[in-house]
Amino acid sequence: MTTTAPKTTQPATRLIPVPDWKNHHSWPPEGGLRHLIFNKDSNGFSTAFKKVGRRVLIDEAEFFACIERKNGGA
Repeated sequence: MTTTAPKTTQPATRLIPVPDWKNHHSWPPEGGLRHLIFNKDSNGFSTAFKKVGRRVLIDEAEFFACIERKNGGA
């Protein structure tokens, strides 16, 4: 009898540094992102941003999920 290792079902996501966001998406611009980051605790985007040292990374899938939640979806 063979056994297989259990599969983890963690959704694939991409972590994008703020300065590189423009290489992947045209909206929002970097200044808009920085505004969202600065106000993340009051605007509902706190789960979309990850800090690693001084660098802020954007969890791409979570960022768009936050937008959907704010617009009444998902």
